[in-house]
Amino acid sequence: MTNHLVTQPVTSRPGPESWAGVVTLGLGIFTLIMSEFLPASLLPRIAHGLDVSTGAAGQAVSVTAFAAAASALLISVVLPRADRRRVLLGLIVLSIASNLIVTIAPNLVILLLARVLLGIALGGFWAMATAVAAHLVRPEHLGRALTVINSGVALATVGAVPLGAVLGDFWGWRTVFLIAAGVGALALAAQALTLPRVAPAKAGSLRALGAVLRSPFVIAGLLGILLVFSGHFSGFTYIRPATEDSAGMDASSFTALLLVFGVLNFFGTLSAGPLADRFPRTGLFLFPVVLGTGMLVMFAGGASIAMLFLAAALWGFGFGGVPTTVLSWGARSEPMRIEQVSGAIVTVCNLAIAVGAVAGGVLVDGVYVTASLLVGAVAAIGGGVILTSLKRAR
Repeated sequence: MTNHLVTQPVTSRPGPESWAGVVTLGLGIFTLIMSEFLPASLLPRIAHGLDVSTGAAGQAVSVTAFAAAASALLISVVLPRADRRRVLLGLIVLSIASNLIVTIAPNLVILLLARVLLGIALGGFWAMATAVAAHLVRPEHLGRALTVINSGVALATVGAVPLGAVLGDFWGWRTVFLIAAGVGALALAAQALTLPRVAPAKAGSLRALGAVLRSPFVIAGLLGILLVFSGHFSGFTYIRPATEDSAGMDASSFTALLLVFGVLNFFGTLSAGPLADRFPRTGLFLFPVVLGTGMLVMFAGGASIAMLFLAAALWGFGFGGVPTTVLSWGARSEPMRIEQVSGAIVTVCNLAIAVGAVAGGVLVDGVYVTASLLVGAVAAIGGGVILTSLKRAR
């Protein structure tokens, strides 16, 4: 596709669609999420290699999430006039640099600084991707485009941790990050070939961000999204001790359980696009409710292995559809400020990881090991109800 400057609002995109560009956005998300999750399977090796504790090495995940939250919210403010194609390419370059620095990091401080760079790339890219996708496809196909992009999330979530563990055993943890840098280079080349130039919105980014954050409608939606994501992570962070305690599940069975979760997560992602395009309110209600139902089934029937697998299937499918539906909701709620509302959503999602993990930890330690499943389910379903019931004041 010939590069050209796109200046039309997203609600009236003319010309042919560029699904190749959409696919390369998904590839970019895949490489970023893969890089984010790799430490989870490599922590003992990283800790040993840098001569630090496992807990200290685990901060490689935390700093990435916090940097991503800040970057998603502020990227359009910091770069208000830059061609969005160049911004996306620059962010992928930043992620490649991060992984390369990790491969040679002599100590934990350098590694954490490199992971901050990854967080900046991740949050900024994910926030920009929705707005760029809106320039690549017609408005009625935006949900499908976001499904393609978020498939990168599902594939990375399912594959990154086990793949990192296997490759780390054979070649060492530094080589795994070198491979991740290579995948990033492939994404960079593909995007350079397929993405058009995309002009930023005419409205000033700081003013636009302020307008989004002052909107009661958007704030209520962000609250619903926070409840859904934090509810999910409050349970999922502690899913292993919960299944071990309730059914005595061994390591091989738990791996199979995660595989079921991952496969159904992918199918949930695939089904979200058509719903987001044709029945957006249905999707906003359906996926959080199915997610919460899965958590409730795991809480109530956890003594049965069969019920645990049913719960994982429901939970995985429900969570798989959430990112596409909430980002599509944001784009349709603020069609002239997609970058800003998408950034706010991505920021909330990253903060929800921390909120959910902390809240779940308090419940696991202070109440009961499966209490986070019950509370998380109520939060997720409540968030879906809030999102479905929102009506913008006229």
